[in-house]
Amino acid sequence: MRRFDELTEREVLALAIANEEEDGRIYADYAEYLREHYPDSAAMFDDMAAEEDGHRRALIDLYAERFGRHIPYITRREVRGAPAPASPRSTILRGVDAIRDEAQRMETNASRFYREAATRTTDAAVRKLLGDLATAELDHLRTAGEIEARRLPGEARVHEDDEARRRFVLQIVQPGLVGLMDGSVSTLAPVFAAAFATHEPWDAFLVGMAASIGAGISMGFAEALADDGRLSGRGAPLMRGLVCGVMTMAGGIGHTLPFLLRDFWPATLLACAVALVELGVIAWIQYRYMETPPLSAAAKVMLGGALVVAAGILIGSG
Repeated sequence: MRRFDELTEREVLALAIANEEEDGRIYADYAEYLREHYPDSAAMFDDMAAEEDGHRRALIDLYAERFGRHIPYITRREVRGAPAPASPRSTILRGVDAIRDEAQRMETNASRFYREAATRTTDAAVRKLLGDLATAELDHLRTAGEIEARRLPGEARVHEDDEARRRFVLQIVQPGLVGLMDGSVSTLAPVFAAAFATHEPWDAFLVGMAASIGAGISMGFAEALADDGRLSGRGAPLMRGLVCGVMTMAGGIGHTLPFLLRDFWPATLLACAVALVELGVIAWIQYRYMETPPLSAAAKVMLGGALVVAAGILIGSG
């Protein structure tokens, strides 16, 4: 990997051309992904991609005038310290807000990189070129802000943010909450029944692990096969099933792990404490994302959990 100060003026200009081309393609990818559910943001990234393409053409004209038609291949990833943009695929998976933030980060990092590089060179021509590139990137950032203000006025931004939150609740929170409730509540009975029937923490641990893993697999398949998400807007079945299954296992394993302790009563009391924490988390999620009144959510969850624990203890002690 080469240092930036090892690049010739020709290579710096070729790198700028490559940067503009890559950034433009990334913005076009963002626009394509956002077009169906976030049309205003998609239009913003269409405009930004067009801006990058215009800068790329201007840089190519300047390069051809000074160095000829052949442009050497060089990218940011070959230059030590050059901030490369995140993969569009990984950014898209994090949602519309992450996409907007990444676009701003791309422009800011590019400007900082060229500006700092300009202070480390003593060649007047290279210094001027780097300064011009830093200014161009700052212009990109200001242009992006202007495009966002034009394409995303207050009401459109609020609407898209609300839509993003709704999709997050449907695709992640709801299946995760269903799984966490099933794992945290339904596995309490077999775990405590085994504990009080045998008074052997290890036996309770084995029952809890089996119940948690089995419930996780079952709930994951049930959620994934419920619907394909096209009509309900609940997203990809595989993702929902994975979230639901993992949260089911996590909910059951949480209050099972204390039974790794050898002493029965310390293990049982610690398992009760963990179960209370799990039920509190469920109540908080219902309050935070489902707009359930906090006292109502806590009361219902705690009552259900207490009944299941009582049933397990009664069965195990019978």
